[in-house]
Amino acid sequence: MELLTQINGQIAREPRRSPFKINSLLQAALDYCGRGFSVIPVKPDKKPYLPWAEYQTRRATPDEIKTWWSKWPKAMIGIVTGPVSGLLVIDCDTPEGFNAVQEKLPDSLIMPLARTPRGGQHLYFSYPEDCNLTVGAGVLPGLDFRGLGGYIVAPPSQNGKGKYIWQIGLDEAAPPDMPSSLLNLLSQSNLKSYSSLEYSKGDEVTDSKRLQTTSNDFRIFEQGRRDNDLFHVANCLIKGGAEPAFVSQVLQTLAENCRPPFPEKEIPTKIQSALGRAAKREINFAEEVRDFVVTSNGFFLTSDVFKRLQVTSRQEKKNVVLALLRLFKDGLIERHGERDGCYRRIENEVESIDFMSASDETLDIRWPFEIEKYVLTLPNSIVVVAGEPDAGKTAFLLNLVRLNQDRHDIHYFSSEMGAAELRNRLLKFDCPLDSWKFSAKERSGNFADVIRPDDLNVVDFMEIHDEFYKVGGLIKQIYDKVNKGVAVIALQKNRGADYGLGGSRGLEKPRLYLTMGQGQIKIIKAKNWAMENVRPTGLTLDFKLVAGCKFLVEKNWRHE
Repeated sequence: MELLTQINGQIAREPRRSPFKINSLLQAALDYCGRGFSVIPVKPDKKPYLPWAEYQTRRATPDEIKTWWSKWPKAMIGIVTGPVSGLLVIDCDTPEGFNAVQEKLPDSLIMPLARTPRGGQHLYFSYPEDCNLTVGAGVLPGLDFRGLGGYIVAPPSQNGKGKYIWQIGLDEAAPPDMPSSLLNLLSQSNLKSYSSLEYSKGDEVTDSKRLQTTSNDFRIFEQGRRDNDLFHVANCLIKGGAEPAFVSQVLQTLAENCRPPFPEKEIPTKIQSALGRAAKREINFAEEVRDFVVTSNGFFLTSDVFKRLQVTSRQEKKNVVLALLRLFKDGLIERHGERDGCYRRIENEVESIDFMSASDETLDIRWPFEIEKYVLTLPNSIVVVAGEPDAGKTAFLLNLVRLNQDRHDIHYFSSEMGAAELRNRLLKFDCPLDSWKFSAKERSGNFADVIRPDDLNVVDFMEIHDEFYKVGGLIKQIYDKVNKGVAVIALQKNRGADYGLGGSRGLEKPRLYLTMGQGQIKIIKAKNWAMENVRPTGLTLDFKLVAGCKFLVEKNWRHE
């Protein structure tokens, strides 16, 4: 939890001076209701506007909520904790209380986190099954909690003291299970009667009467917590590498000694749950999230990352959120706007441009269809050729090799052709096989590792089967390796699409971007014009491919 401490000061925002729009409070209350939370209207002094005992066992309907906020449009939003909402909330009034909680939480645990107007913290956890946790004050200095019979004020509520703000929103992290060390601390706290409880520091006041419990009510492996305790043991054993058979024997022994004994037939379910949790925990989205971020433009939402990486489970989403918070800590991304889970990549990479000593030479590269008449090829350039299946990408690249093999050292990296197939393709050309002068290598990925910085590199082709957003990052990796040379990269393109796989993410680094359809080639992007009065971008040429190697021009370059 050290991470939460460090980001606490960074992402906290000062309350706005202008009041919230009234409908934003109602909309937020309805959103909480839609999440399955029990919502009540709360006064600025944090007392409910109405008797709320019934909402500890049933959730208000949307119509009830609309009626309440129509009557009290500036009401703060109270979320009833406990089983009705499935929430157990830790309330930290002081830094000491917050630090005490952190000591009992693993660094990898991410939970919804809200800041109170007085600078306190609300940490949201799921309410444990078979649990009777109520409410507690002063469990540790500055540390309270809200369970059965309590409620918490939620963002975007505000009163005269300020505003409640999500620091880690519910869209970024689902309320996790509370670690047993913290759960035991709350369970063993000796709570007093709440019939006259008042909070001197302005915390929420519960309406519960005679809610008491003692440490004797929460002894381990007894009624009310057998289920959680056995699962915790199974989870710890699995994480420690124990075999399922060993875990089963341990749990059977413990189950027999529970008070009352735990049903033996339910033990396999505990083991399977622990195995499932362990397997999911091993899934690491850190690299996938970083790849997404480094190729992103503008701002993005946490939900965009969920969709792109196709994550659905709570554990997977938590891992994604943790990865984003790490990137936030590392200064790669920053919060964007006021929407929960909205980020933008910080583009702080700056390279010096030595224009005084830069060369104005161009590379003598000849292109099929005489593209060099319209576009200059400069050193340190990326060229992309995006083509539909069977549109002639390989023929284009082999013609490029043929036209330049006497001018440059050429390295041709093929991801789909072996020696025999490449030989057959070269034999189709009207020249002896031994007249070819280039280096041919088999390669299907990590092309940046084999790029020759000062030569002509041809990648045929960059295979992307999923996670197409990575295209921009892969192209940049190659760009970073090119010095005085050029890399020509072939990409697949869906029929009728404007760009190759990866869409516009692949447009950033190329100085020349070509697309090939059935019998047509088009210049999508060209940054270096060969003729001042002829803009190459948008030029289109129609061709016919003969014998898999020879291009016949049917309609020359023109703007359509």
